[in-house]
Amino acid sequence: MKLTVWTYEGPPHIGAMRVAASMDGLHYVLHAPQGDTYADLLFTMIERRKSRPPVTYTTFQARDLGTDTAELFKTTARDAYERFTPEAMIVGASCTAELLQDDPGGITKAIGLPIPVIPLELPAYQKKENWGAAETLYRLVRTFASAPVERTPIAGRRSTCNILGPTSLGFRNRDDLVEIERLLERIGVDVNVVAPLGARPSDLARLGHADFNVVLYPEVAETAARWLSKTFDQPLVTTVPIGVGATRDFVREVAEIAGVDAASILDDESSRLPWYSRSIDSTYLTGKRVFVFGDATHALAAARVATEELGFTLVGLGTYSRERAREVRAAANEYGLEALITDDHLAVESAVDALQPELVLGTQMERHIAKRLSIPCAVISSPVHVQDFPARYSPQMGFEGSNVIFDTWVHPLMMGLEEHLLGMFREDFEFADGAGASHLASEQAPVAASRSLAWTADAEKELKKIPFFVRGKARRNTESFAKDQHLSEITVETLYEAKAHFSR
Repeated sequence: MKLTVWTYEGPPHIGAMRVAASMDGLHYVLHAPQGDTYADLLFTMIERRKSRPPVTYTTFQARDLGTDTAELFKTTARDAYERFTPEAMIVGASCTAELLQDDPGGITKAIGLPIPVIPLELPAYQKKENWGAAETLYRLVRTFASAPVERTPIAGRRSTCNILGPTSLGFRNRDDLVEIERLLERIGVDVNVVAPLGARPSDLARLGHADFNVVLYPEVAETAARWLSKTFDQPLVTTVPIGVGATRDFVREVAEIAGVDAASILDDESSRLPWYSRSIDSTYLTGKRVFVFGDATHALAAARVATEELGFTLVGLGTYSRERAREVRAAANEYGLEALITDDHLAVESAVDALQPELVLGTQMERHIAKRLSIPCAVISSPVHVQDFPARYSPQMGFEGSNVIFDTWVHPLMMGLEEHLLGMFREDFEFADGAGASHLASEQAPVAASRSLAWTADAEKELKKIPFFVRGKARRNTESFAKDQHLSEITVETLYEAKAHFSR
């Protein structure tokens, strides 16, 4: 076991928690000690949920370890059912409580609750969060979608599909789902069930009625989708529609399975990314060296968009998703690279530092790494922060997602160019910190008048320690103070005397 301050994935019960928080009518009873109870923090604070996640903890303490903790779980499960009256319940243990070996599934079965109870065996010391989410969805699907179904032939009716994979805390999953539902409607396909996001346990019983399944996030949905394919003979759409090219491939794949003509959608230039990336303003982006790291789904998609649609040069590709390492290695090999498969952020930082790319596309971890190394960065994957759940509509998938990607990826490079130009011309009088706005004549007089006051080198150096957005005001106040004091030179002492004066 390795302890770390930063981690790309939590333990598997966090994945189970994400599935539970995505669904309605499902409750998660978790055997966990005081200190492991952070569901509210994850979902209410980071995801900005309007309601508390459907998770109840036993919350045992050190003094409880000498008593019957199994009885504590029994009481907690019974109370959770009576309070929340869910359609179904999942039960399990956190990584710490797993050591007690109390068997939450067996305990709950002994209670005899009048609802389905699905025990989760999530080995916390061998597996991680995405695996936990995939295993939880798989167990739920097998429980509720096991009854045989008869589908009518597609001829003469609209095809139907299930959308599998979007969850709470997923990177832009909420907006991706809206975009893909709109796209499927344009193609002429009806959505049967979306799972787990927004589904009830009873909805899962209808999964077998769809003609095919759309797997948006393989890390979460592929296991359940493969079982559905085998059980109900449902084809799978596995193309992840991130980027213009992949979205077109997705449309073709769906249209072929559904037996419809999607030519009008493929001819529609609704994404502005292709035009923007060919425009004169983007030519300086061609060949920019890019490092990509994230979950396998988003890393693979980002590599394709970066190389095929924006003309970037891929210098690094990696993932922390060990379950899909083979796919990432194969893709990296096609780009002439060696994939970085690791869940150690320090290894990622070393790779970025050695490669010195001009843009990093990664998680919030890589954003911090890039910031320390003064490299532009855009977030493309979980783990994410509250800023990655914007109030605005901001998908990554579909044609509109391509527009969002262009803005998100290119703007850090544009800002980097701006900083570079400001650095180049910093000594020019028009770009100096004390210069007024060139388009406002009234701002010029104070600047010209201030040139009679000399700043010592130490004072200038101290002034630059002040944040840039208030530095101009600090300069003006100091010079005004110096004039009132009939000083001809501004020293460090003058700067702090002026600060004290205006603070009164």
